[in-house]
Amino acid sequence: MNVRPPRAQSEAPHLRLTWVQPEDLVGHELRQAAQDGRDAREIEERWYAAGGAPAPDRAGASEPPASPRLRELAGHLLDELALLESPLAADEPTGLAEIMAACPHWPGPPEAAATVGRDRLHAAWLGRAAGCLLGKPVEKLPLTGIRALARAAGNWPLATWFTEHGVAPELLAAHPWNRRSAPTSLAENIDGMPEDDDLNHPLLTLLLLQRHGRAFTTADLARLWLDELPAGRTFTAERIAYGNLLAGVEPPETARFRNPFREWIGAQIRADVHGWTHPGDPAGAAAQAHRDAVLTHTANGVYGAMFTAAALAVAAGGESDVHGCLAAGLRVVPPHSRYARAVRIGIETARTEGEFDAVVDRLYAAYDSTHHWVHVLPNAALLAAALTHADGDFTRSIGCAVSGGWDTDSNGATAGSLAGLLAGTPTALPDHWTAPLKNRLATSVPGFDRTGFDTLAALTHQEALRP
Repeated sequence: MNVRPPRAQSEAPHLRLTWVQPEDLVGHELRQAAQDGRDAREIEERWYAAGGAPAPDRAGASEPPASPRLRELAGHLLDELALLESPLAADEPTGLAEIMAACPHWPGPPEAAATVGRDRLHAAWLGRAAGCLLGKPVEKLPLTGIRALARAAGNWPLATWFTEHGVAPELLAAHPWNRRSAPTSLAENIDGMPEDDDLNHPLLTLLLLQRHGRAFTTADLARLWLDELPAGRTFTAERIAYGNLLAGVEPPETARFRNPFREWIGAQIRADVHGWTHPGDPAGAAAQAHRDAVLTHTANGVYGAMFTAAALAVAAGGESDVHGCLAAGLRVVPPHSRYARAVRIGIETARTEGEFDAVVDRLYAAYDSTHHWVHVLPNAALLAAALTHADGDFTRSIGCAVSGGWDTDSNGATAGSLAGLLAGTPTALPDHWTAPLKNRLATSVPGFDRTGFDTLAALTHQEALRP
């Protein structure tokens, strides 16, 4: 029998977990501090003098791993950064009462109870899935790569799925598809809706409402995650908060403790079901989304969830166009916040530029050099611009949202959700978007794998009717 000698310590494999290594978090927190107006120059100098590196540009973990000394320093610096006060804090509160006080046009209760039908909810689920799936193969790609790949396939402006058919091999090599998504999300590979966190989280929200109703607490959501959500299916702020829960940190501190992703897009992608189940009640939808969001996010990260829930609630009521929905979303966001400013920039840019490529170029000039591609602010500007430019058209809504890059699958999903609600029925959505979904989705959320979107609409309808 041959016995392999033990591996030398220097040859030992190392595990690089994305979005959690302290030495990777420092760079993100320094960037967040610059955006918040916190003076972190002295801390930044100490970090780089000790051999620290900037945050990974697009991936969640850097190579090689840090030394124990550098990792220990990273933890200390994260705690020091948390003590720096932001001059923007007064305009960007996180507590619901403070947010409401900051919003002069906070919506009142609906004058009459509105209802949302199963067909409208079915269209919303399908729209969310189609928009997400359209964005999956180009997630993490730079804008130049997205444009080049789509144009090479004769699909610009985006009007159908991405494909590598007819695309030159050298272009595919220069801009490789998202390696995890291409096998399930290119036109030639789609066979139902593959798993994605942009669909997992709406399923978890549905499960949360089934178990706890509208009176759920943030702690109820935390327990649900620990019971039903695999840790490996979480990313950025959600992964940090999950780890904090396992370490005994309680909400809402889970959103703040060593969490540089607290103003990224994660809470915004969890907001749909809160809006769908509050037809005509944007204030109720926003308040419910707030209880969800504060598990993982603060300030602008929370506003993303509230804005989306409110806009979708108005769309679910069936009494407004897309522009009224966006206006309703802004009413639940502090008007002097950076989130409100981003949405206004997106809307105004879409109104003043005739070509959407020019809209995107202006948004990149404003945000791309200062914000990570998963941060909520550039994505909020892009989402608002895409929906404004598309004017309710489903194909243009998801096509514009994805063609602008940044967090392509998340923006496509939210745009598809709102445009699907406005369309009103599954049959109003173009068949080339819905047929490949084959009325089923894959998920690791227990009880929902291979469930049909019609079934999900019926289950969501039950929660919309619950008092």
